[in-house]
Formats: sequence, C-alpha cells, structure tokens
Amino acid sequence: MFDGLIAFFGTRDLEENEKFYVEALGLKLYKDQGVCKIYKVKENAYIGFCSHLEVTVAKRGPIITILSDDVDAVYKNLIDKGLKPLDKPKKNRRFNIHHFFIADPDGYLIEIQKFL
Repeated sequence: MFDGLIAFFGTRDLEENEKFYVEALGLKLYKDQGVCKIYKVKENAYIGFCSHLEVTVAKRGPIITILSDDVDAVYKNLIDKGLKPLDKPKKNRRFNIHHFFIADPDGYLIEIQKFL
C-alpha cells in the first residue's frame, strides 16, 4: 500500500543543515526543492528540511533516529570530524538497543541506534 517515507522538519539554515547531514553523517542529497532539501537515508526512507517550516524542538523531542549496524564507527567518525556527540555509545537495556545522541544545527536530537 505504501512505498516509502519522508519526514519533514523545519530548519533555520539549509546550507548549515546540509553540511551536517551530508558531510558529517554521510547522507546523500536526494532532491533540492529550493526551500526544502531531502536526504536519502536508505531506499525509500528520506528526511527533509525546509526553511519555510518552523523549527520545533522541545527538551525531549522530536528524536530523529537513524539506524546503523556499527554505532561505534559512526560515533568515531563524528568525533574525528570534530563534532561533539551528547554522549558516548551505550547499551540501553530498557529498549534493548545500542545508541548515542548528537544534536544537529537546529537542535534536533539525532539518535544513532542499533537494535540488539
């Protein structure tokens, strides 16, 4: 019935946002719509950021979770690029995951996670 997913979020600066998602996280720019940029996470899974939408960040959300088989390698890659994740990778027994968080330029919580 459904073919994919794009989640859209507001951004204050499309170019700064692109540096984070492309250069730091390694996502590919899928489509530049001028006021929105859409990045490919995986086949039929995309995340978009638009300058005409409000940035809506609260203390505990939203959380943008990107799945990875090697959470520790992603963490090391971000550290090597001079970025500062909010915590080190750890096992969360409650949800049976291995994960860490980093904030993007707009303050959205990005969770890098592996299901255990």
